[in-house]
Amino acid sequence: MGLTPTDIHNREFHRKMRGYAENEVDEFLDEVVREVESLMRERDQMRAQMEEAEQNLTRFRQVEEHLQRALVVAQQTADDLRQNAQHEAELVVREAQQRVDQIMEQGRAQVRDIEREFAERRRELEVWKARVRSLLESQLSLLANEPGEAPRREEA
Repeated sequence: MGLTPTDIHNREFHRKMRGYAENEVDEFLDEVVREVESLMRERDQMRAQMEEAEQNLTRFRQVEEHLQRALVVAQQTADDLRQNAQHEAELVVREAQQRVDQIMEQGRAQVRDIEREFAERRRELEVWKARVRSLLESQLSLLANEPGEAPRREEA
């Protein structure tokens, strides 16, 4: 604004005949000075408010930018955690399956060992039975061939 209240207040007019009433002009100029001063104060307050609003807007934009970055980081972190958890779960399942397979194979191996041992014990029993039978038969044959005695049968 090129005109200040001081300019208005200090303004002097040339006197002429039939001019305006000096008191009325002075009063009007004083009123104009007050009004211009009030408008200038209001303008200054509005400028201060506008600067404060611009500073707040800048801060809010910075906060918004930080929040957007934080949101992106949080989303990436959540995605990473979800992927890691899924990968970890797959590993746990795979390890559990391997452990189950290992236990099953050990169980099958034990069953095969027990079956083999059972078959071996059965063969040994058959061999033992055959030997006992052969021994008994040979003893019975000896008893039957002994002179003067008849073979005896045991009664149950």
